[in-house]
Amino acid sequence: MIKIRDLEYLSAIGEHRHFGRAAESCFVSQPTLSGQIMKLEEQLSLTLVERQTRKVMLTPAGEQLLVEARNVLKAANAFETSAKALLDPFAGDLHVGLIPTLAPYLLPHIMAPLNIELPNINFYLYENQTKTLLKELEDGKLDLLILPWLEDMDKFDRYDLFEEPLVLTVAPQHALANADELNLFDLKGQNILSLEDGHCLRDQAMGYCFTAGVSEDQRFKATSLETLRYMVASNMGITLLPKLATLNTSLNKTISYIPFMKPEPVRQISLLMRSGYSRMECVRSIVKSVKASISSVL
Repeated sequence: MIKIRDLEYLSAIGEHRHFGRAAESCFVSQPTLSGQIMKLEEQLSLTLVERQTRKVMLTPAGEQLLVEARNVLKAANAFETSAKALLDPFAGDLHVGLIPTLAPYLLPHIMAPLNIELPNINFYLYENQTKTLLKELEDGKLDLLILPWLEDMDKFDRYDLFEEPLVLTVAPQHALANADELNLFDLKGQNILSLEDGHCLRDQAMGYCFTAGVSEDQRFKATSLETLRYMVASNMGITLLPKLATLNTSLNKTISYIPFMKPEPVRQISLLMRSGYSRMECVRSIVKSVKASISSVL
């Protein structure tokens, strides 16, 4: 009989391509993991792993069975989650992923109410870029995602939470700093500081900017919104920031935030889950709580 734990070891090797790192991720010793993989190979009468001095590769058979192993692990996780939900849908662990341009600015507004309204839920929060989070949601490593909606996410079920405006961010000495509000086309001919590739906010913001005839400043790509903010405060350029990121920051005295006229640039923040996710009562409570918390902020 194949054991779930052995499939977890195979999945870890497929992810890390290294016995030591795979063992560490599974919280076992390297000899334990290696020995169990050898027993699995004997049981199947197949060679799954090609062992080399500096790296580990899966054989064609190993690659094929890795896909099957991950499907089994996903199903086992869904089985366990469904069983827990039958006992109490409002209790247990909940693993939630968020992106770096949202998590530090949204969580202070929503977590205290969520902990009060769902006291028996243990929230585990993970911050990563969109592509990684979507893969982890699909693989069953995460239960929910809260992130900006993109068209290629339609394989997942979703609840729309709120629309977050993007605002122009400039130094006080900039020519646009004293405007009460702007039309996006008022930025025509400007250069905009942006995030590096991989951040969905970069693509969304620059999509609006390119439509309005705004260019991307190619001299520098930031790794975070805080880097962009400091660059603007140093009068090194202008940028668009999500509104939540403009609240309660120590740099607000050295930066001007200017809203846009409607239709303003926005990003749609949504909650994503796998189709058929079992804890929908809990999800609906989270959606209601987040909407209520943000309605007084934006």
